[in-house]
Amino acid sequence: MEKKLHTFLQSGLLDKYVLDETSASESLKVEHYIQTYPEVEQEYLRLQDNLEILAKAHSVEAPQFILDNILDDVEEDATPIIKVKPFRRKTPWYSIAASIIALVFAGSTLLMYQQNQLLLKENQVVVDEIFDLRSDIDENNKRLDDVMRKFMKLKNTETEKYVLRGNERAKDLKTVAYINAVDKTSMIDVISLPQLPKNHTYQIWAEMQDRMVNLGILDPSERELQSIPYMEDALGLSITIEPSGNKDNTSESAVAEIELKNRNN
Repeated sequence: MEKKLHTFLQSGLLDKYVLDETSASESLKVEHYIQTYPEVEQEYLRLQDNLEILAKAHSVEAPQFILDNILDDVEEDATPIIKVKPFRRKTPWYSIAASIIALVFAGSTLLMYQQNQLLLKENQVVVDEIFDLRSDIDENNKRLDDVMRKFMKLKNTETEKYVLRGNERAKDLKTVAYINAVDKTSMIDVISLPQLPKNHTYQIWAEMQDRMVNLGILDPSERELQSIPYMEDALGLSITIEPSGNKDNTSESAVAEIELKNRNN
């Protein structure tokens, strides 16, 4: 690039341009270099200043009588003076190119803005998905903690295990009850429950000294370890088949029964 610039400065085109001796194509070339390279612009301004200084140094003031004679001749000559419009150079090609570049830049800026807005929306979707995922992880951790707590209770040496098997009315019934008299907790694991009509339910009861206490309904579709109320001094557990909404226990409705160990001994 420096070699190209040096070659141009040595070509003499800039000097010819200052003296207005260049052709149209040469003028365009010189104007391009002036606009592009600060070194050329600086040299051009220097040459203009030198030309102006040189013109002033060689100027000679005309005698007053010459000016008077010219004015007399002008008054005698009635020929009208035609005003010449100042010459305007056409817009240089680099100005047009600059305008085009500006338009392209504006279009690129708008496109980048639109893409940035789209990216922000996509990022928000990702953030929402991460938030939902964290919520799911927290929920799963809570479930895992609950399972671990139940598992630790099952492994506790104070926890007693009772298997309830169905009688002739529910041969496939099998559940396991876990009772810890120290922690005063009771859980039941539903292994299998035969399907019942829609208007009947399985209910679990605690047999007390003088009454039966309902501990809740067993859902055949629920296969997780379930907590049930702990009953102090319960003598046994039983599972019955009852009409939906029924809260009364009868010995005839029992399909599985088991006696509990005497925990007071």
